[in-house]
Amino acid sequence: MDIVDLKILKCLKEYSRMNATAIGEKINLSTSAVIERIKKLENDGVISQYTILINHEKIDKDIIAYISVSIEHPKFDTNFRDMVRLNDEIVECHYITGEYDYILKVVTSSSKSLESLLNYVKCIQGVNLTKTLVVMSTIKNEISSLPTMVEEQK
Repeated sequence: MDIVDLKILKCLKEYSRMNATAIGEKINLSTSAVIERIKKLENDGVISQYTILINHEKIDKDIIAYISVSIEHPKFDTNFRDMVRLNDEIVECHYITGEYDYILKVVTSSSKSLESLLNYVKCIQGVNLTKTLVVMSTIKNEISSLPTMVEEQK
């Protein structure tokens, strides 16, 4: 991957529906070269999917919280992961180091639905401790990061 690939990724990160012609104009590359590079980035797994960012307030899902979860024994991991995958309000699940085993990002509509979701998590076999943090406001929300581009190589 070179600086041109990084420029293409930056364009797609800013607006994933940007077409190859517009990208080519922005980074001074032919449309066919952009298409070829995007296909290579997809085939190499660098681009794994195209997605959208949803404004959760607009769909009445404006409560975001993080739930740290401790599992009493690794034998419960598979069941825990399966149960997490079944719940659409759990939008991220990460296996972490430290005092807790997992951290969940949840998006829900009310304190009542957060309570229900928290009870759902606590009832998963093997869960022995949770800690919940409710997001008051979001300062930065990006899907992914790109390698730092060394001053636009000339």
